Amino acid sequence: MNDTIEVIINDKSYSYTKNVTLQEIYSEHEENYKYPILLARVDNRLRNLSYQLKDNCKVEFLDLTTPEGNRAHVNALTFMLLYVIKKLYGKSANATVQYSIDKGVYFITNFKLTEEKLDSIKKEMKEIIKKDMPITKLTVDRLEAINYFKEIGDEVKANTMKYNTNNYITLYRLGNMYNFFYNLMPTSTGLAKDFDLTYIKPYGFVLRFPTVYENDKIPKYKHHQDMFDVYNEYREWAKLMNIENSTDLNRVVSSGKINDLIKIDETLQSGRLLRVAKDINDKRNRLKVVLLAGPSSSGKTTTSRKLSMYLQSFGLHPKTLSMDDYFLEREKTPKKADGKYDFESLEAIDLKLLDTQINALLKGEKITVPTYNFALGEKEFKDEMQIGENDILIIEGIHALDDRITKNAPRDKIYKIYISPLTELNIDNHNRISTSDSRLLRRIIRDNRTRSYPVERTLSQWSSVRDGEEKWIFPYQDDNDAIINTAAIYEIGVLKTYVEPLLYSVEADSPYYEDAKRLLNFLRLFLPISADAIPEEAIIREFIGGSYFHE
Repeated sequence: MNDTIEVIINDKSYSYTKNVTLQEIYSEHEENYKYPILLARVDNRLRNLSYQLKDNCKVEFLDLTTPEGNRAHVNALTFMLLYVIKKLYGKSANATVQYSIDKGVYFITNFKLTEEKLDSIKKEMKEIIKKDMPITKLTVDRLEAINYFKEIGDEVKANTMKYNTNNYITLYRLGNMYNFFYNLMPTSTGLAKDFDLTYIKPYGFVLRFPTVYENDKIPKYKHHQDMFDVYNEYREWAKLMNIENSTDLNRVVSSGKINDLIKIDETLQSGRLLRVAKDINDKRNRLKVVLLAGPSSSGKTTTSRKLSMYLQSFGLHPKTLSMDDYFLEREKTPKKADGKYDFESLEAIDLKLLDTQINALLKGEKITVPTYNFALGEKEFKDEMQIGENDILIIEGIHALDDRITKNAPRDKIYKIYISPLTELNIDNHNRISTSDSRLLRRIIRDNRTRSYPVERTLSQWSSVRDGEEKWIFPYQDDNDAIINTAAIYEIGVLKTYVEPLLYSVEADSPYYEDAKRLLNFLRLFLPISADAIPEEAIIREFIGGSYFHE
């Protein structure tokens, strides 16, 4: 009987005794890695470092510069944060995760916070990191997990377990504290050592950490007040509706009242967009251009067309340009380091033509606008456009807020709108719903429905899309006249019904299997919601189909 196995690491083969742990292997290779290793990928399957190897395999160690490692890093910091808060301020003290903001995560506390208290929390977290306390993974019976969370007074988490269909639940233990996180954890506190805490206000602070985009340092915090206000506005509304987490939404579904919630939410969405349209109309004497930008799958097309309808109701005549029609001819498109076309880059846009035509329109001149033929990779010129006295030009695209788009147009003639689906729900008090994940689910569904793309193609492109957003969209989000949240409070349950079958198509040997599995584990916490009651003008229809503006 052979007691040894062959393990391939960085294209080199090594022999180890069966049942060797990933931690033991990593300790032999630690000097080859710049950052602490948090997880490993074993033949495409994610494992934490306590995992024992029994067969020949390929191992890829993951640090915080990878999406998987970064999620584990943030999970560990969150766990330590909660552990320290209870240690310093009592068992009833708690912090609730809110949302991602400026490369960090915003938390609120249930006790009054001061800068001195936050500094004490930070110092104690550093002590725990120095002690390298174990974070132990446990598999427990679901009912036992429910009872435990009820006993410690965490009803939200207990109810989250209620809607989890697995018989067994994975929990993590730090000291004498147990918690549930739907992403993997590192095996000890010493592996997640890079963080900072920034005081915002009494009851609120930001947990900051290196990201996959700035992994050499913790980014300096920049407060985005407009974004902060929009998030808080929607959170307050969700609280008013008694829907703050997945359990609350599931309760509405199981009580048969989801159609009422859909109608209320869509009425609210329309009302907020109408408010923006009214603001534009109030400034109609000077405004001639509306710029609308946001990250992928934000619902830019539906929002711009719906806004056009509202503006028409005020007697304005909107004319729309899509920046997608101004792509350079394919052979002139810039390429990335890997040789693939960089369609996310501003340089992929024919800026000279766009600038010339915008200025011509503002002067009242007639132009022939392009329509981009994506099959041929070239622009086609057919339709004419001219801006009259009561006309207003709407330009939508991922780069629309970049000043270089309208460098020759006066700022007082321009109204800038930033849109993004800013999810107001949590999974529970310590697990947030990532805005990026919400957009990814939308994109998977739309790519498959409109382009017949398999899930793996969308997943393979997502990191490139995210890189482009970090470079070309998010730096300009503060230069706005309005921010519109395009998330629906009910949408995860609807997306689940469309995207789950697609995610199940990803085979276990696929490099994207773990991505699909992670999203499935997340969706498992939500009850499905029928799309029957969703109006055809809703933004989510842009992705699931049946849109008034797209079909």
